[in-house]
Amino acid sequence: MSRSIRTITAAAAALLLATACNSASDSGGSGGGAGGGSSVRGVTDDSIKVGGIVSMTTASGYSKKDTDLGAKARFDRANAEGGVHGRKIDYLGAEDDGQDPGKNLAAARKLVQQEKVFAISPMSSVTFSGADFLQKQKVPTFGWGTIPPFCGPSYLYGFGGCMVPMPGGTITQSWPEGLKKVMGGAKGKSVAILANDNDAGTFAIRTYKQSFAAAGYEVTYAKPTVPATSVPSDWSAYTKEILRSNGGKAPDAVVSVMQTPYNIGLFTAVKRAGFKGVITDPTDYDPGLLAKSATKKALDGVHVLLTFQPFEQDSADMRQFKEDIRKTAGENVPLNMHMMTGYMSADLFLSLAEKAGKDLTVGSFQKAADGYSDTGTMVGDRRLREGQKESFGCGALVQLENGKYTVSSPFKCYEPIPFK
Repeated sequence: MSRSIRTITAAAAALLLATACNSASDSGGSGGGAGGGSSVRGVTDDSIKVGGIVSMTTASGYSKKDTDLGAKARFDRANAEGGVHGRKIDYLGAEDDGQDPGKNLAAARKLVQQEKVFAISPMSSVTFSGADFLQKQKVPTFGWGTIPPFCGPSYLYGFGGCMVPMPGGTITQSWPEGLKKVMGGAKGKSVAILANDNDAGTFAIRTYKQSFAAAGYEVTYAKPTVPATSVPSDWSAYTKEILRSNGGKAPDAVVSVMQTPYNIGLFTAVKRAGFKGVITDPTDYDPGLLAKSATKKALDGVHVLLTFQPFEQDSADMRQFKEDIRKTAGENVPLNMHMMTGYMSADLFLSLAEKAGKDLTVGSFQKAADGYSDTGTMVGDRRLREGQKESFGCGALVQLENGKYTVSSPFKCYEPIPFK
């Protein structure tokens, strides 16, 4: 395990060191399962076994369950097209980690040691205590690189690259640069950034404080102080600090790096306090959120950061994505970013498995990742292994207005900055 992961996830690492088992062989372990013909873990003559780990239930009520649907939709299409070099994807579905560190590790152990999966795709949780175990077991793992474990380890892949890099890496500028279009530039503009008091929140503050400052904004407030275990019932302490952070005045923008239940509370509170500036977050792109009037009111006017093409963008890939989701769901369902997380996690896995060739082993898979690149995907131009050190640098902003999303800053790729 790299020094950077140990530094960031020390508590999780201690748990892992106490419970980790023997690492797998370079070939990916034995026991290909029914069908035989291969000694590679999870691989037979006609199938590749894949599982997922997703926070389907959480204490706050926030759910990423549609990540599983997105992955299944992409795997379903791959299988309908003949699989990967004649092998169908045997997708077991996703284990629910409940956003609990112990359950995340238990799910990883179950999928590898009991189910004998070749890969985990998707992994979608802010709690990734199973990262060290999966790295040691040499299990290719795919998810949204918004948490530190996706930055550095050779077997863990963020479908959009590394979003929270280590020193020596780079930071994507898609959020502050996209907001320039919304705010008429950054000169003379101030922002306040708020996050949860966990590892993900601490790193988000460190990252975005640098990012917004480098883009020319004045960062008047940047703290990871909101309890991650429960949504506050009273937001007054936070709103008072934020709305006085700009020399006693409100900042021009409030930036939240939190999940939807927190954002609803925070945004409702700042609006009630009279805030008229820009509100933005990277979470609330989900038409399903509009079903409740209170939620719809809280999120109205909010600009949401996307690291993929907006659903409102008309492209061949987006049309394919929508058709794949419809086929797997069996009906037209409201689209959300969790579906895209699962879909693009599966898509990157399939691309590397295809490049690895007919003789699929963990070694050939890893070799395929070396120097891999493609262009024009729904997350921009993908590059490996650069994507394990930096993001692919692309993004868009959408704004919720009158019950529907509109593109407020088009999908575009930006030059990253060094992370210090």
